[in-house]
Amino acid sequence: MGNEITLRPARADEAGALSALAQRSKAHWGYDAEFMAAVRAELTYTGERLSESLFVVAEREGEVLGFFSLDGTGPRGELGNLWVDPPHIGTGIGRLLWTDAVRTARNMGWTELVLDAEPYAEGFYFAMGAREIGVVTSGSLPGRTLRQLMFPLME
Repeated sequence: MGNEITLRPARADEAGALSALAQRSKAHWGYDAEFMAAVRAELTYTGERLSESLFVVAEREGEVLGFFSLDGTGPRGELGNLWVDPPHIGTGIGRLLWTDAVRTARNMGWTELVLDAEPYAEGFYFAMGAREIGVVTSGSLPGRTLRQLMFPLME
């Protein structure tokens, strides 16, 4: 019973903890301090931001292991975030969050799920069935581009 992972909506009072988790997860890939300072604002969430989109956390025994967010109204929605706390990367938490994000988006009537991929997570998204549809400019670093991926939700 103690190893059960629960998926639930994020609470506004978790904004700081989710910000810290996203920043730890990003830093896990070896980015330097200058890079992390540049992306900090983009990876900082407020209670208001959490209420504007659907944020879902994976937790076990009160510990938040990761989270995702869905943005937009469809039929093409966005996976705005999918972060796993570094000690839990590679343990299936990302797949669990992805599966729930896809299920939730389908239940909302979306036909496509689009995301701007963290380069170190591209392999995960491709393994989940996403495909590249373009390139977008980073919201926090001038000159940096990210692959934009799409996952079809129609079965």
